[in-house]
Amino acid sequence: MATEKTFVMVKPDGVQRGLCGEIVSRVEKRGLKIVAMKFMVINKELAEAHYGEHKGKGFYDSLISFITSGPVLAMVLEGDNAVSVCRTMMGKTNPQESAPGTIRGDFGMVTGMNLIHGSDSPQSAEREISNFFRHDELVSYERTADSWIYE
Repeated sequence: MATEKTFVMVKPDGVQRGLCGEIVSRVEKRGLKIVAMKFMVINKELAEAHYGEHKGKGFYDSLISFITSGPVLAMVLEGDNAVSVCRTMMGKTNPQESAPGTIRGDFGMVTGMNLIHGSDSPQSAEREISNFFRHDELVSYERTADSWIYE
């Protein structure tokens, strides 16, 4: 089994709406393994590093303000094709275009409050994971259920 890691974050709107448990439950039920998790408030410097590719865009300042406005739940998930599996589970960036059954499709209404962030590529995942977690915070372990998830 070729596993990959991805970074997923329940944004402040998801935390405030009490959706952390629902989202973690969906991740676990899907078969992804949690290898790191922390509840935190993102400072401005970390927010700017995380969303650096959007600097200069019209929504950048409001994005930084939003992501630093309250606690988030940051996670590192592991599994086969973890990046694309998480992107599919999340749904499209605009919740109104997201399919029912996705996190954004089930719980979101507008793009600015779309509940969750997930890495868009393995390269982004590596960068985002290193922004939010030290290497020694990632836990490597064997999960017996994997034999019932993967062939």
